[in-house]
Amino acid sequence: MMKVLHGALIAAMIAAPVKAQPQAEPAEKTEKIKTGWNLGFLPVVAYDSDIGFKYGAAMKLYHYGDGSVYPKYRHYMGLEWSRTTKGSGINQFLYDSEYLIPGIRVTGEASLLTEKAIDFYGFNGYSAYYDPDYEDDEADNYISRMYYRQERRLTRIKTDFQGKISGPGFKWIAGIEYNRIKTGTVDIAKLNKDKDEGELLPDTALLFDRYVEWGFIDEDQADGGTTTLIKAGLVYDTRDIEANPMKGIWTDVQFMLAPSFLGNGKNDYIRIALTHRQYFTLVPEALSFAYRLSYQTKLTGNMPYYMLPFVYNTAPERTRDGLGGAKTVRGVLLNRVVGEGFLFGNLELRWKFLQTIVFNQNIYLALSGFLDGGMVTGKYELPETVNPEAVDYLNKGADEKLHMGAGAGFHFVMNQNFVVAVDYARALDPDDGVKGLYIGFDFLF
Repeated sequence: MMKVLHGALIAAMIAAPVKAQPQAEPAEKTEKIKTGWNLGFLPVVAYDSDIGFKYGAAMKLYHYGDGSVYPKYRHYMGLEWSRTTKGSGINQFLYDSEYLIPGIRVTGEASLLTEKAIDFYGFNGYSAYYDPDYEDDEADNYISRMYYRQERRLTRIKTDFQGKISGPGFKWIAGIEYNRIKTGTVDIAKLNKDKDEGELLPDTALLFDRYVEWGFIDEDQADGGTTTLIKAGLVYDTRDIEANPMKGIWTDVQFMLAPSFLGNGKNDYIRIALTHRQYFTLVPEALSFAYRLSYQTKLTGNMPYYMLPFVYNTAPERTRDGLGGAKTVRGVLLNRVVGEGFLFGNLELRWKFLQTIVFNQNIYLALSGFLDGGMVTGKYELPETVNPEAVDYLNKGADEKLHMGAGAGFHFVMNQNFVVAVDYARALDPDDGVKGLYIGFDFLF
């Protein structure tokens, strides 16, 4: 499969305040205090021979008020809209503020993601056999370029709250989240529309179809379902700057409850997410070291397969797909590490090598080097099977161990909060993929 561009290509970066500012001034060392509204804008352009041409934009809008809380903002709104010519799409609105309700931080999300071919590698990490030749159309044992894919339509609406507890850094967290997820096999006929003969995808069973056929995915869950979560927990946060801390600790524990009385039916469960992050200044205002460790697992109940991949964070971070991919274990294939429980960590060195003022905007450029890793700690139990193909597939799997990736990144940062990130990483084991190029927003944590 030929990809002209992998992921998102930055066609241009426009970072301009909403209200007029002076057009140029000499670079200064003193940072400008920002006031009012500021907008960051990132066009998205990509092409994939199967998914089609991708187009759209992502925007971040910050309100700093009179500047008295800078580099913190009073209100943040994020909007992303993108489409591909074969039907995938992102429609997402984000909001975050400590000032909408005095004394309470409010974080909201409304997302509709239509993914025509999202990664699906099975369950339990290395226990799920992966052969890259199955999706390589030049290999002798090629099956389909879509073999490790499924279709998913995700609607998520959530609101989270944080409030201070007596004592520095301690906060309570609470929230509610609604997920409507529709899953199925990839629509090969739609992806083949308007293709040349040599680029057609074969109409064959994919790994997702095998999992349903073998009973590894319950027929009642194969089409997806709805899950409503209640969240509660505690946070300890002493970071100096949220977007890219130079010092401090950020630790949180949260419980996600999916009770049957909220429409979850027999798929009621309780899950815990415990995450610790710490930041160290090595050279003042220039060089820092950061690490993150997270353990997330089901405590009790019946978690449906379509809720397994999600990695939970507290504001301002968002719920992510994983493990693997841009926001968890870079270099490793997205959703390669899926189970009822998992552990992951990141080590990252960050260097601000240029800090200046351009068009009255505070700008800095940063480089980073990182090492990421993660593994399944709680397996998703598969039913016993006598199907010869299923037994052969399970026998090809390996014992679970750490999945790792390493790489480097570049960051463009405006006014401390608007961060465009470009990360390149390679997997350290070929069973996890080869490499990944990720272009998006924000430091990893």
